[in-house]
Amino acid sequence: MQNRIYYGDNLDVLRRYIKDETVDLCYIDPPFNSKRNYNQIYNNIGKEDAAQAQAFIGTWTWDDNANIGLAEIQSNYNGVFTEQSIDLITGLEKVLKKGALLAYLVSMTLRIAEIHRVLKPTGSFYFHCDPTASHYLKLVIDAIFCSRGGDFQNEIIWERTNAHNMKTKAYVRSNDTIFFYTKSSGFLFNTQFTDYGEQQLKRFKADEKGRLYKAENLTFSNANPNRQFEWRGSKPPPHRSWGASLEQLEKWYEEGRILLKKDGTPRLDGLKIYLDDTQGKPVTSNWTDINRIGNTASERLGYPTQKPEALLERIIKASSNEGDIVLDAYCGCGTTVAVAQKLKRQWIGIDITYQSISLILKRLEEQDAGVLENLVISGVPKDFEAALALAKRKDDRTRKEFEKWVVLTYSRNRAIINEKKGGDGGIDGIVYVVDKNEQGDIENKKALFSVKSNEKLTPAVVRELFGTVEREKAACGILLTLHPMPNLVKNCKQYGNYQNNFTGNLYPKIQVVCVQEILDGKFMDLPNPREVLKKAEQHADQLGLLGN
Repeated sequence: MQNRIYYGDNLDVLRRYIKDETVDLCYIDPPFNSKRNYNQIYNNIGKEDAAQAQAFIGTWTWDDNANIGLAEIQSNYNGVFTEQSIDLITGLEKVLKKGALLAYLVSMTLRIAEIHRVLKPTGSFYFHCDPTASHYLKLVIDAIFCSRGGDFQNEIIWERTNAHNMKTKAYVRSNDTIFFYTKSSGFLFNTQFTDYGEQQLKRFKADEKGRLYKAENLTFSNANPNRQFEWRGSKPPPHRSWGASLEQLEKWYEEGRILLKKDGTPRLDGLKIYLDDTQGKPVTSNWTDINRIGNTASERLGYPTQKPEALLERIIKASSNEGDIVLDAYCGCGTTVAVAQKLKRQWIGIDITYQSISLILKRLEEQDAGVLENLVISGVPKDFEAALALAKRKDDRTRKEFEKWVVLTYSRNRAIINEKKGGDGGIDGIVYVVDKNEQGDIENKKALFSVKSNEKLTPAVVRELFGTVEREKAACGILLTLHPMPNLVKNCKQYGNYQNNFTGNLYPKIQVVCVQEILDGKFMDLPNPREVLKKAEQHADQLGLLGN
């Protein structure tokens, strides 16, 4: 199988392209507006701006999509919903009413049902969330997985922040929750280990040869009649039994790994575990050893919900083997697929925003340029009709997707997208170019992008872009249009050229490029574009044009 990235709604992608029982491991980290007051979410207080309903931002509203989703669950669309999940959502509609929280739970139920369908019988599912709505989410996953022979395995608590000095009239929230479910009892699991801590190492002491060991119990806390025999003068208490067979006990005894009492009989807590034989301490469900991505971390990309690679590495190693297929239906900045690639897994990534797709492609290319040769990208416009359809979308969740796609495609994924709502001066993105000032020192200058999907445009659009370039002291401006605009191409020549002092080359002060030219292979021709993705937040803060 070739690795795949899908650009689109993950529900549509799952239903149309991912076959039954083909995925070994699925991890998702869906957005949720946990910064809002939970009382408001629960009681449906306040109305969100419709433009804020983008999936990336993580705000949920009750709209036509939610109504359709609820109807699909209650009618058991495609036969993927269980009786328990239908009854659960129907009951929650009465409790929560039709508001943001129920919209979120309906959306998750639709997708979790499809994820259960595509998982192999040996497959595992990890749902990453914060405590805001985790109690409802567990009910949803229980209703889909456990009612069909699956199992809840763990509620993993990840200590994700060191912000313990924050002032709050409650306990500081410092953890995320990761639910771990399996599709059956025959699931794959590779135990993971961490290094022993200082206190744990104190349990080890040297034997007569100087080899460090600790003593472990030879009995288990269950009364198995087949393992309650007397052995070399010792016998487990009635409520316990030996933790190994007679043959294994004898083997340990012959190897000198059994500690003895003064009378020569085996100690019940006398199995010697040597430090150099262990892989470390088995990982528990409390993960305190993986740090969040700090502001100065080398892997930081500036993506607001980015998770550390160490977190995904643990999950992928535990619940898959080399060659297995890993799915992330909310790809974000691509941590899951990047780690899966490093660990020699096959993978599928899905995201609804082209900004994420662009970032993933850039990340994979930097990690290993050869990755892109074996990659299938679906949903990205390959012809004018597809670009036109993207530009004409009315859904608030994807209303800026055409702008993002055309800017990032033309700039070869190097631009920063302007996320500000209104008052942006018509600027949809920027890219940095390296230049020199009059003193000969290297400096960065901006190139500004403006996107228009109108069928007809007047020279006033070019004039406005030139005015913004001059006001912002930018190097140049690029107008990207859906339709060819030969009148504007001719008009922009009056604005002259920008000379880059670093290369000495001349570049048009204002350019007009249409979508068909980009589809035909025309890309940005500017000197030394600065690699800005890892510092996107810092650059955005410095720009008056860009929002928060």
